[in-house]
Amino acid sequence: MRVSGSWTSKARRAAIASAAIASAAIAWPAAYVCAQPAGVANPAGVANAQRAWQNWTLNCQGCHRFDGGGSDATAPGIAGTVAKFLRVPGGREYLIRVPGVATSPLSDADLAEVVNWMLWRFDKEHLPASFLPYTAAEIAPLRARPLRLEAGEMRTALLNQAEAAGSK
Repeated sequence: MRVSGSWTSKARRAAIASAAIASAAIAWPAAYVCAQPAGVANPAGVANAQRAWQNWTLNCQGCHRFDGGGSDATAPGIAGTVAKFLRVPGGREYLIRVPGVATSPLSDADLAEVVNWMLWRFDKEHLPASFLPYTAAEIAPLRARPLRLEAGEMRTALLNQAEAAGSK
């Protein structure tokens, strides 16, 4: 969803962002905190894991939930499945063209960082050894062609392909 450029909506977004960042300092239970643990190297394509987590929290978590579990009413779960898309033709492009990603208010660079972080955070077990991180240059042309009604059907087909390929 794109938001208005009016000063009131900008002020509202700034207030929400400030509140979210301030709440990050609260001692949340470990299950709610998705930031990377201290002493762990940044995942590939993630210059700043804290910033990626904050962008995830402000732009993605509302629908996909804090644990990546999603829900039938909002957005599909990504935990344990999102990196499987990288194993089939068209899957890498699909991840950027889904409506919530393609229309995100994040810059191409920040979006690339969030997606790279998300893959590592929610499904590093399925990341291919040959994984190349997304870049801003790759993100820009893909998000210019967002999926619409076909996104759900395409998701099912790609995951079925990934599952079939994984069993071979």
